[in-house]
Amino acid sequence: MFKNTPSSYGLVAIILHWLMALTIFGLFGLGLYMVELTYYDSWYKGSLDLHKSIGITLVAVFLFRILWRALSTQPKPLGESKGMNQLAHTAHIAMYIILAVIVVAGYLISTADGRPIEVFTLFNVSALDFAFEDQADIAGKVHYYGACTLIGFAVLHALGALKHHFIDKDKTLIRMIKPLKDD
Repeated sequence: MFKNTPSSYGLVAIILHWLMALTIFGLFGLGLYMVELTYYDSWYKGSLDLHKSIGITLVAVFLFRILWRALSTQPKPLGESKGMNQLAHTAHIAMYIILAVIVVAGYLISTADGRPIEVFTLFNVSALDFAFEDQADIAGKVHYYGACTLIGFAVLHALGALKHHFIDKDKTLIRMIKPLKDD
Protein backbone atom coordinates (compact mmCIF):
# COMPACT_ATOMS: atom_id res chain seq x y z
CA MET A 1 0.00 0.00 0.00
CA PHE A 2 1.92 3.03 -1.28
CA LYS A 3 -0.85 5.64 -0.96
CA ASN A 4 -2.58 6.97 2.13
CA THR A 5 -6.12 5.91 2.93
CA PRO A 6 -8.67 7.54 5.24
CA SER A 7 -7.49 5.22 8.04
CA SER A 8 -3.76 4.76 7.40
CA TYR A 9 -0.61 6.33 6.00
CA GLY A 10 0.84 4.66 2.96
CA LEU A 11 4.40 3.47 2.51
CA VAL A 12 5.51 6.66 0.71
CA ALA A 13 4.31 8.96 3.53
CA ILE A 14 5.83 6.67 6.16
CA ILE A 15 9.22 6.53 4.45
CA LEU A 16 9.24 10.31 3.91
CA HIS A 17 8.32 10.91 7.57
CA TRP A 18 11.07 8.70 9.00
CA LEU A 19 13.67 9.70 6.42
CA MET A 20 13.13 13.36 7.26
CA ALA A 21 13.06 12.72 11.02
CA LEU A 22 16.34 10.79 10.99
CA THR A 23 17.95 13.32 8.65
CA ILE A 24 16.87 16.30 10.77
CA PHE A 25 18.16 14.74 13.98
CA GLY A 26 21.37 13.72 12.20
CA LEU A 27 21.90 17.22 10.80
CA PHE A 28 21.24 18.69 14.24
CA GLY A 29 23.85 16.44 15.82
CA LEU A 30 26.34 17.11 13.05
CA GLY A 31 25.68 20.85 13.35
CA LEU A 32 26.36 20.82 17.08
CA TYR A 33 29.56 18.84 16.47
CA MET A 34 30.74 21.10 13.62
CA VAL A 35 30.53 24.34 15.55
CA GLU A 36 32.98 22.96 18.08
CA LEU A 37 35.62 22.27 15.42
CA THR A 38 38.39 24.75 14.75
CA TYR A 39 39.42 25.87 11.30
CA TYR A 40 42.54 23.70 11.58
CA ASP A 41 40.67 20.52 12.54
CA SER A 42 41.08 17.83 9.89
CA TRP A 43 37.32 17.37 9.50
CA TYR A 44 36.33 21.05 9.58
CA LYS A 45 35.69 21.46 5.84
CA GLY A 46 34.40 17.90 5.36
CA SER A 47 31.74 18.26 8.06
CA LEU A 48 30.57 21.59 6.62
CA ASP A 49 30.38 20.16 3.10
CA LEU A 50 28.50 17.08 4.34
CA HIS A 51 26.07 19.19 6.39
CA LYS A 52 25.33 21.46 3.41
CA SER A 53 24.96 18.56 0.95
CA ILE A 54 22.61 16.62 3.21
CA GLY A 55 20.70 19.84 3.93
CA ILE A 56 20.14 20.53 0.22
CA THR A 57 19.06 16.91 -0.27
CA LEU A 58 16.65 17.33 2.64
CA VAL A 59 15.13 20.33 0.85
CA ALA A 60 14.32 18.13 -2.16
CA VAL A 61 12.76 15.46 0.07
CA PHE A 62 10.87 18.15 2.00
CA LEU A 63 9.41 19.63 -1.19
CA PHE A 64 8.39 16.17 -2.39
CA ARG A 65 6.80 15.49 1.01
CA ILE A 66 4.77 18.70 0.83
CA LEU A 67 3.64 17.81 -2.69
CA TRP A 68 2.80 14.24 -1.66
CA ARG A 69 0.83 15.50 1.34
CA ALA A 70 -1.08 18.02 -0.79
CA LEU A 71 -2.03 15.38 -3.35
CA SER A 72 -2.78 12.55 -0.91
CA THR A 73 -5.67 11.58 1.28
CA GLN A 74 -4.92 12.34 4.91
CA PRO A 75 -5.89 9.69 7.47
CA LYS A 76 -8.49 10.84 9.94
CA PRO A 77 -7.25 11.60 13.48
CA LEU A 78 -7.96 8.95 16.08
CA GLY A 79 -9.82 9.51 19.33
CA GLU A 80 -8.92 13.11 20.20
CA SER A 81 -11.10 16.15 20.69
CA LYS A 82 -11.46 18.65 17.87
CA GLY A 83 -9.32 21.10 19.84
CA MET A 84 -6.46 18.61 20.25
CA ASN A 85 -6.67 17.65 16.57
CA GLN A 86 -6.45 21.33 15.61
CA LEU A 87 -3.48 21.80 17.95
CA ALA A 88 -1.70 18.79 16.41
CA HIS A 89 -2.39 20.10 12.89
CA THR A 90 -1.08 23.55 13.83
CA ALA A 91 2.05 21.99 15.34
CA HIS A 92 2.70 20.08 12.08
CA ILE A 93 2.34 23.27 10.05
CA ALA A 94 4.65 25.07 12.52
CA MET A 95 7.28 22.33 12.07
CA TYR A 96 7.09 22.73 8.29
CA ILE A 97 7.45 26.51 8.56
CA ILE A 98 10.35 26.25 11.01
CA LEU A 99 12.10 23.76 8.73
CA ALA A 100 11.66 26.15 5.79
CA VAL A 101 13.15 29.00 7.86
CA ILE A 102 16.09 26.80 8.89
CA VAL A 103 16.76 25.87 5.26
CA VAL A 104 16.65 29.49 4.06
CA ALA A 105 18.91 30.57 6.92
CA GLY A 106 21.35 27.74 6.14
CA TYR A 107 21.42 28.82 2.52
CA LEU A 108 22.10 32.44 3.56
CA ILE A 109 24.95 31.34 5.85
CA SER A 110 26.52 29.19 3.16
CA THR A 111 26.27 31.77 0.38
CA ALA A 112 27.08 34.92 2.36
CA ASP A 113 30.51 35.07 0.70
CA GLY A 114 28.96 34.81 -2.78
CA ARG A 115 30.13 31.26 -3.45
CA PRO A 116 27.67 28.51 -4.48
CA ILE A 117 26.92 25.45 -2.38
CA GLU A 118 28.51 22.32 -3.79
CA VAL A 119 26.24 19.30 -3.28
CA PHE A 120 28.14 16.02 -2.99
CA THR A 121 30.44 17.26 -5.82
CA LEU A 122 27.53 16.55 -8.20
CA PHE A 123 26.13 20.04 -8.75
CA ASN A 124 26.14 23.54 -7.30
CA VAL A 125 23.35 25.66 -5.85
CA SER A 126 24.10 29.24 -6.88
CA ALA A 127 24.44 32.09 -4.43
CA LEU A 128 22.14 35.09 -4.72
CA ASP A 129 23.52 38.26 -6.32
CA PHE A 130 23.04 40.22 -3.11
CA ALA A 131 24.01 39.97 0.53
CA PHE A 132 23.19 42.06 3.58
CA GLU A 133 25.44 43.23 6.37
CA ASP A 134 26.34 40.48 8.85
CA GLN A 135 24.36 37.98 6.76
CA ALA A 136 26.24 34.90 7.96
CA ASP A 137 26.02 35.90 11.64
CA ILE A 138 22.32 36.82 11.57
CA ALA A 139 21.36 33.78 9.48
CA GLY A 140 23.53 31.63 11.76
CA LYS A 141 21.54 32.67 14.82
CA VAL A 142 18.23 32.07 13.01
CA HIS A 143 19.51 28.67 11.81
CA TYR A 144 20.66 27.61 15.28
CA TYR A 145 17.60 28.77 17.23
CA GLY A 146 15.28 27.48 14.53
CA ALA A 147 16.97 24.07 14.67
CA CYS A 148 16.67 23.96 18.47
CA THR A 149 12.99 24.91 18.21
CA LEU A 150 12.36 22.26 15.56
CA ILE A 151 14.02 19.59 17.70
CA GLY A 152 11.84 20.69 20.62
CA PHE A 153 8.71 20.36 18.47
CA ALA A 154 9.90 16.96 17.22
CA VAL A 155 10.38 15.72 20.79
CA LEU A 156 6.86 16.91 21.69
CA HIS A 157 5.58 15.23 18.53
CA ALA A 158 7.24 11.95 19.55
CA LEU A 159 5.86 12.24 23.09
CA GLY A 160 2.38 12.77 21.64
CA ALA A 161 2.77 9.63 19.52
CA LEU A 162 3.87 7.66 22.59
CA LYS A 163 0.89 9.03 24.54
CA HIS A 164 -1.41 7.79 21.78
CA HIS A 165 0.22 4.36 21.87
CA PHE A 166 0.59 3.74 25.61
CA ILE A 167 -2.16 5.83 27.21
CA ASP A 168 -4.87 6.18 24.57
CA LYS A 169 -4.03 2.73 23.15
CA ASP A 170 -4.99 3.76 19.63
CA LYS A 171 -3.20 3.10 16.33
CA THR A 172 -1.82 6.61 15.73
CA LEU A 173 1.81 5.52 16.16
CA ILE A 174 1.36 2.11 14.49
CA ARG A 175 -0.05 3.63 11.33
CA MET A 176 3.10 5.78 10.98
CA ILE A 177 5.27 2.67 11.30
CA LYS A 178 3.47 0.43 8.83
CA PRO A 179 0.52 0.74 6.46
CA LEU A 180 -2.66 -0.71 7.96
CA LYS A 181 -5.56 -2.29 6.17
CA ASP A 182 -8.73 -0.20 6.01
CA ASP A 183 -11.20 -0.88 8.81
